[in-house]
Amino acid sequence: MPSSFVGFGIIGSVLLLSNMSFTGPSMASGGKTASKAFDFGKTVVVKPKGKHQATVVWLHGLGDNGSSWSQLLETIPLPNIKWICPTAPTRPVTLFGGFPSTAWFDVEELSEDAPDDLEGLDAAATHVANLLSTEPADIKVGIGGFSMGAATALYSGACFSVGKYANGNPFTSNLSAVVGLSGWLPCAKRWGKELEGVDGAADRAAALPILLCHGKADDVVSHKYGEKSSHALSSLGFKDVTFKSYSGLGHYTIPQEMDEVCAWLSSKLGLDTSSSSLK
Repeated sequence: MPSSFVGFGIIGSVLLLSNMSFTGPSMASGGKTASKAFDFGKTVVVKPKGKHQATVVWLHGLGDNGSSWSQLLETIPLPNIKWICPTAPTRPVTLFGGFPSTAWFDVEELSEDAPDDLEGLDAAATHVANLLSTEPADIKVGIGGFSMGAATALYSGACFSVGKYANGNPFTSNLSAVVGLSGWLPCAKRWGKELEGVDGAADRAAALPILLCHGKADDVVSHKYGEKSSHALSSLGFKDVTFKSYSGLGHYTIPQEMDEVCAWLSSKLGLDTSSSSLK
């Protein structure tokens, strides 16, 4: 497969995920609150080829790693962005009967009432925020991802808006953009109440640009889940949400989609596209 076509990591699991519910209740199964230690894998950094203006953490999908996406991001024409490509912990995935895989959070069951793994989501979003914590104050920061990585990016965006994670710890990164390819919004049912009860949350949500892209032929994460996530975000008060559909596109990315991601990031992050920005 060419490097410009990046998709799902575990081929044998593709069909299993096609019926997944992405709007489960806000509490993890059994209301667990005890924290676990997560060992995150290797992080690959793609340095900017021009003047550093923005940093984006990019999150891979289930069963993949940061290195595969770094190879694609190395080739796209955004010379002012530093890309940080971490690798998720290798952990048992309940959906696969406990088979270990790189996963940002656990997926437990195929059901409309499937619980969200808030502990895993919080750990992943915290890891992302930590990766961004050393960026200079004048550098704009964003989060993007594919599939489960997109879900984690959107979860991080929601946590940024409410100012905290589900566990109550403060979310400290000041996000300027969120991108989700072939993904979904986790914990969709919890965010309304959270946004209503926090000072400044509505303003942060309204100002955060979000781009969602999804293939209409996606048989892993159905197109309808991406569309529902877009509508959910808009109804929650995220006023700068863009949703793009691609006919014939399955659970992978194509150059057309990445071209639109590039144009959108350039616009929303205010990147300097002149020749002087390469110096």
